[in-house]
Amino acid sequence: MKVKWLGHSCFLISGEKGIRIITDPYESGCFNGGLAYKPVREEADIVTVSHEHSDHNCVKDIPGTPEIIRKTGHHEARGVEIDGTLTCHDKTSGRQRGLNTVFCLNVDGIRVCHLGDLGHELSAKEIKAIGRVDVLLIPVGGYFTIDAAEASRVAAALCPKIVFPMHYKTPVLDFPITGVEDFLKGKPHVKRLDASEVEITKANLPQETEVWVLKHAN
Repeated sequence: MKVKWLGHSCFLISGEKGIRIITDPYESGCFNGGLAYKPVREEADIVTVSHEHSDHNCVKDIPGTPEIIRKTGHHEARGVEIDGTLTCHDKTSGRQRGLNTVFCLNVDGIRVCHLGDLGHELSAKEIKAIGRVDVLLIPVGGYFTIDAAEASRVAAALCPKIVFPMHYKTPVLDFPITGVEDFLKGKPHVKRLDASEVEITKANLPQETEVWVLKHAN
């Protein structure tokens, strides 16, 4: 399996048999140009959308006819099992920013969890519903989502092997959120990869949780 960070909360996950999944595709230039990542042009067989904000739901830019997964519950799309767990975009049960779906994808025997715009720490019930996590894609920038400290606690609760931070401030994202450094501070196993894409197999999953920081491709 390959994981490629396109930017913001958008990843391309490619299975060894050729299946291609895109998570939370953003609309380039949305929010008055605040999000300046280049448009998503990669093809996909499946697209997951955690919630209906324009920096997460721009499926119209994806070439072809991918299957779009927006709902909670169990799905099987193009041979991939996907589970959606309902959470909230804020700490007020969705009254401020609405609901959010956490998607877990089973690809090549690896369980990938994309937290979308999670706005609160997870309850014991939500942790149980999410289940085993091998690879965690987690927002860390705060303000619109959990912040660095909350993200650290969420990651510890889910016990993944690899954590990819997302939804943080970069030179092409002019949102009132923090960069990735607050999340990385004090963590013992951090890898800053000089690439936007990395290959993961069950055999090379680390024994202890590691944080892998990718460069955005777009």
